[in-house]
Amino acid sequence: MNPALLSMIAVVLAGGATALQAPTNAKLMGAMGSPVNAAFVSFAVGTAALGLVALVMQTKPDMSAARGLPWYVWIGGLYGAIFVVAAAWGVPRLGVALTITLMVAGQLLVGLILDHFGAFGAPQHPISLGRAAGVVLVLAGVLMVRRF
Repeated sequence: MNPALLSMIAVVLAGGATALQAPTNAKLMGAMGSPVNAAFVSFAVGTAALGLVALVMQTKPDMSAARGLPWYVWIGGLYGAIFVVAAAWGVPRLGVALTITLMVAGQLLVGLILDHFGAFGAPQHPISLGRAAGVVLVLAGVLMVRRF
């Protein structure tokens, strides 16, 4: 199978997992009393799962290489925590589809900017009319999901 196609399928499946994550964490929020508590439990379960996978795969981090990394690489989990809290909070108020659509719109807008500047070492892809139009279409989709 084409590696690019396999990568796209994996990313689409991961996107589906985030759509599943939003309502399950919203339900957890009801029992836990807050979106922060729900996110804490969600991350604890995720951390345990990753720990088990790391044990099975016998992966070990290269701590000498990790020490040389810039400060901002260490806060990726913070972005994930914000995402999970926002999803757990948003789903009961906006519904799953609108919450996820708004999140995707935010991801695309920031992604377009990051690509344009090649931020954080990502490959540089300047904003073009076609790329901007794609984001505008997603924003139009947000409006359609919200209104219809």
